This record gives sequence, C-alpha cells and structure tokens, in this order.
Amino acid sequence: MDALWCVLPAAGKGVRAGGDRPKQYQAVAGRPLMDHTLERLAAHPRIAGLLVVIAADDEHFAATDHILGKPLLTAIGGSERSYSVLAGIDALPADVSDDAFVLVHDAARPCVRAADISRLIDLAGEAGGGLLGAPLRDTLKRADAGCHSVATEPRDGRWRAFTPQMFRRGELARALRLAATDGIVVSDEAMAMERAGHAPLLVEGSEDNIKVTTPADFALAEFLLERTR
Repeated sequence: MDALWCVLPAAGKGVRAGGDRPKQYQAVAGRPLMDHTLERLAAHPRIAGLLVVIAADDEHFAATDHILGKPLLTAIGGSERSYSVLAGIDALPADVSDDAFVLVHDAARPCVRAADISRLIDLAGEAGGGLLGAPLRDTLKRADAGCHSVATEPRDGRWRAFTPQMFRRGELARALRLAATDGIVVSDEAMAMERAGHAPLLVEGSEDNIKVTTPADFALAEFLLERTR
C-alpha cells in the first residue's frame, strides 16, 4: 500500500479545556498541543502528507507548507467535526484517488504510537477500513438526570473509539455527505460509515492514545509524550 495522507480536523474551540485559545494551540511541554500531534504523524514512514482543517477565523495556526519534509496543507472547516473532515477530504491533492485510503486523526491526540498506526494501516487496509480503539474494561453505569446510577450496562462487545480512523477517500466522502443530507451529526468517521452500510474493523490500540479534553489532560499528555513513540 502506498503512503497515506492524514486529515486532522482542528476547527473546534475545545471549550471544556478552558484557556484563552482553542485547546489545540494551548501549550504542552512548552509547545502547542497540535505541534506534537503533527510531528508524530509526519515522522511515520507510511504517512505521505498532512492536511489540517482550521476555522475560518483561526489566528493561531503557524502557516508552513512542510513538516519533517512532508507536505502540510490547510483547508477551512465547518461548525461540526464531520463537516470539517469532509472539507479536508475534498481538499486533498487531486492525485489522491477515490480508492486511496486516508487517515483521519484528532489534532488533540498527540500520544498516538507509531506501532498502532502501522497496525491500523495493515489490518484495516485488508478489511476495507477501520479504526483504532480499545475494548471497554471498566464497569459501565447508566445515570439518571440527577447523576444517580440506575443500572449497570453490559460491556461485552463495547469498545472505546480512538483515532486514527482509516477509510477510502471516496467511500468516506459519500458517507459523510449522506449523514449531512439526513441531518445527522456523526461523532466520528466510523459512525458515518456504519450508517452507509459498512462495518469498520476495530483494531486494538494503546489506551494512552488519549484525547486532550479537560485541563487535567494537559499534564497527562505531557507525561505520556515522554514515554510513547
């Protein structure tokens, strides 16, 4: 399989993280969070280039056209993650065919391991598409409106979904457009593909592939960046 392009939706505000700027631009180990993510992806030998989808009013992205010798492009995103991903898919270079696989990765997941990316590419490529994740191991509770535990839910067959997620460019674009036409805001690419009749392969990855969401996550990400490669 040829090297793949990777789309990073980064048009969100990340309000739960607090701070005076979107979370992807807040500092981790002295540098913007997204810089760590971009460099980790660009360092992978099977990633050909990166496309970052930013907000129209983004004032923080440091314009550059290469990272670690690989092309770095930008596109303008939308009000929802799925709209931004579709904008990124549409903005990929013309020589990325509809049949080519494309990765989509959260800008706020800087700790993804190179070995997990390689395993995803190998296994999901054979299966026609898939995503990194991990089986649910904690006991799962259902809460009422007052945050009281009212039931214990079965966890068999339940997974936490991570990124990257990997699908063919044309199939993913069609699935995202279908969801938009149906008025459905999908939470990840796999959900769009499921709605379109696909069954993405779940590839187990490291649980330290965290998504930085709250203020406490920044310290954890800094700790993990020193220990994951």
